[in-house]
Amino acid sequence: MPRKISSTPTRRDLLQGGGALLAAQLVRPAAAQPKAPVFAYVGSFTTAQRYARGDGINVYRVDDATAQWTHVQHVGNLVNPSLLAMRGDQRCLYSVHGDETYVTAFSVDRQTGQLGVLNRGETGGRNGVHLAIHPAGRFLAVANYGTGSVSVLPLHADGSLADATQVVALQGQPGPHRVEQAASHPHDVVFDPAGRFLVAMDKGLDRIFVFVFDAATGKLTPTAQGSAVARSGSGPRHAAFHPTLPVLWVLNEIGSTVVTYYWEAERGHLRPAQILPALPADYTGENTSAEIVVSPDGRFVYCSNRGHDSVAVFSADPATGLLTPVEWVASQGRTPRFIAFDPAHRFLYVANEQSDDIVPFRVDAATGKLTPAGQPIHNASPVAIVFAG
Repeated sequence: MPRKISSTPTRRDLLQGGGALLAAQLVRPAAAQPKAPVFAYVGSFTTAQRYARGDGINVYRVDDATAQWTHVQHVGNLVNPSLLAMRGDQRCLYSVHGDETYVTAFSVDRQTGQLGVLNRGETGGRNGVHLAIHPAGRFLAVANYGTGSVSVLPLHADGSLADATQVVALQGQPGPHRVEQAASHPHDVVFDPAGRFLVAMDKGLDRIFVFVFDAATGKLTPTAQGSAVARSGSGPRHAAFHPTLPVLWVLNEIGSTVVTYYWEAERGHLRPAQILPALPADYTGENTSAEIVVSPDGRFVYCSNRGHDSVAVFSADPATGLLTPVEWVASQGRTPRFIAFDPAHRFLYVANEQSDDIVPFRVDAATGKLTPAGQPIHNASPVAIVFAG
């Protein structure tokens, strides 16, 4: 009688030569998925009016273990691509253009890192200095520094832009600084973590405006509070939310201070809780504070200082969000306009605008302290960095 053939190998089969190979195949682990490459996108000032040496947006491949950057692409013929934002899926990049009236949308090739121009969208305002993408990815908000307004631009499914559908003029009494506060100058827009509100820091009016944001239509409506009033002459510039606590930290440019606000998320209300100098007590020179970032666990806050040319490190109380100074670290260059974490949060990169370099600092996850790491990256007039990876 012929032997019955089974599709399942027997123990005897597995012990024979061919069976040994089959057994090895049965226990072989699945192949590891290749790690997605990390890319950095650096914006710059480009015009003589800004005493700039930059040439557009430069793209780099980043070794996130060594902080070494390799140049990939130069995107030229751009006017002052001075602040960048990456869409959540990392397939589209957006840039405002200092002194201009539009935003540019780019496609992102995640394998090569290279950018392709999609289109432009008009903001209805001048000198866009900051932009933010709503968490749902359907709208983009812009702070128009030159005309004292906030714009909302719809985003199409392919990432391209429509022109602004709403432009809100910010109203109030200008601050006391005759040059920097002659009128409304919004310098930052930030969506709250839930995407229900948009917060706008107005350097010229010493106010922090809060709007209800309609995620379906993109419409902005002032909250009942309308705005929180900052200390006179402080010049609110940039802000960042705590990742989990109801806390918003605001960095004041003119006053060189950082303020902790408690955030009432149900009604979009801000209540000040603490103000601290962003500078060490023994520094008496000129300074304007620039950028603020928060560690992913919310334990540390970092602020850049132009003049003192440093990064201030603060620890945040895990229960209250109140800050305590940890250290001030020299930026290793002149005029650190921008700072940003890499995707793994191992390094903090400092863009020194006037010394034409980007300096990597290794971050101690336990203490928050910074240590220079690796060679600076040469990039003319760097003023913004975003990452994909």
